[in-house]
Amino acid sequence: MTQTQARSRTFSWSDPGLNAALVGRRSGLELLRAMIAGELAAPPVMHLIDMTRMEADEGRVAVELVPQEFHYNPLGTVHGGVISTLLDTAAACAVHTTLPAGVGYTSLDLNVKFLRPVTVDSGVLRCEGTVLQRGRRTALAEAKLVDARSRLVAHATSTCLLLPLDPPA
Repeated sequence: MTQTQARSRTFSWSDPGLNAALVGRRSGLELLRAMIAGELAAPPVMHLIDMTRMEADEGRVAVELVPQEFHYNPLGTVHGGVISTLLDTAAACAVHTTLPAGVGYTSLDLNVKFLRPVTVDSGVLRCEGTVLQRGRRTALAEAKLVDARSRLVAHATSTCLLLPLDPPA
């Protein structure tokens, strides 16, 4: 058995409850844009997997991630859970951009297709989510993940359940 040099990583995050309290007071697009502008802290999951950038418009969200060794599975490629997290984030947040204050959501399903392996050599990954259909109770969105050479590496569809939130106290 060979010895490998240990690597480490640390990160910090802000209390997610502070942003959660604002969900009922701002529209989804306002909330995401405030996070992008740095007025509100990014959610802890963005720090956990090291998402680097987000863009948000009505019905569309893009997120980016630079693949790192700490994303790897035992086969030496980015773990499917990391890829799925990017796809889920882009698709669900795209739905969030269409919601008024007082309406929340939760993912009902995420159907992922992995099309090619991702490694640190893949370069910056860009994941774009778009809303395909939004009704009163559910919304359907898709997300496409491309590598630095604009090759499609994964695709997902997601259904979100739309939920009325309790009015702010």
